[in-house]
Amino acid sequence: MIAIYKKELRAYFNSIVGWLFLAFFFAFIGIYVYLYNLVSGSTYIGHALDSVNLMFMLLVPMVTMRIMAEEKHQKTDQLLLTAPISIGQIVFGKYLALITLTGIAMLMVCVYPLILAQFGIVNFAMSYMAIFGFFLVSCAYLAIGLFISSLTESQAFAAVMTFIVVLVTCLADGIANLIPGTAKAAWVTYSVIWLLLAVWMWRVMKNATVAIVVFALGECVLTAVYLAKGTLLEGTVEKVLGAFSIMSVYSETVSGVFELRMPIYYLSIAFVFCFLTYQNIRKRRYS
Repeated sequence: MIAIYKKELRAYFNSIVGWLFLAFFFAFIGIYVYLYNLVSGSTYIGHALDSVNLMFMLLVPMVTMRIMAEEKHQKTDQLLLTAPISIGQIVFGKYLALITLTGIAMLMVCVYPLILAQFGIVNFAMSYMAIFGFFLVSCAYLAIGLFISSLTESQAFAAVMTFIVVLVTCLADGIANLIPGTAKAAWVTYSVIWLLLAVWMWRVMKNATVAIVVFALGECVLTAVYLAKGTLLEGTVEKVLGAFSIMSVYSETVSGVFELRMPIYYLSIAFVFCFLTYQNIRKRRYS
């Protein structure tokens, strides 16, 4: 695992990717610190971090698109899968390299509250809790990108899909507000989501029959519920999309409300997508 970790981390800094990631991140955070802290006179860095999240979703695909897809494209994944190490070590080594790269950026951000303290009173507890929360958000996003990269050998496809997924999680609350709370709107929304899941299943399993059967069964159940008792579906879309709103939990932390569910929530997302990556690689090793 250590060898994989060193290899991946070295690859980022031996190429322009790692340096570009850090350069763009510090450029974005620098702009928002200037606007929120220096111009507005605030000593709290949380609002700058909350705003830079929208820019950060552009950087996540940059560092995750190659982490697994490049191995498949260059056929070096065959050497990796036949190496005398466990799949868990492969996944964790690569994921740890991604976390380290982001951790380097966050360590530099930890200096900002110390600088701002020279110009006013800083609530260090709130500031460093906001930084810690941002780091957890990045851990969740990186796990999502790692999983998507493991699904394809195209780095461009992995980057685009990661960006779309991250964007949806950022805008989930806004999308939910645009969808009417009627049963019919819920039925249409869930049908589209189920169709997308079936397409994803077909792409992963390479079995169109299974994907079609799963979609047909799910659609039949959904339609039966809609026709029999549509009131059960009313208002559920907003609740479901709200559960996928990764940024809403962090926004509460920025507001000064820290709850134990925040780290549990983000670490659970990271664990789930790392586990999915593990299962995907495991399937390829034994197929």
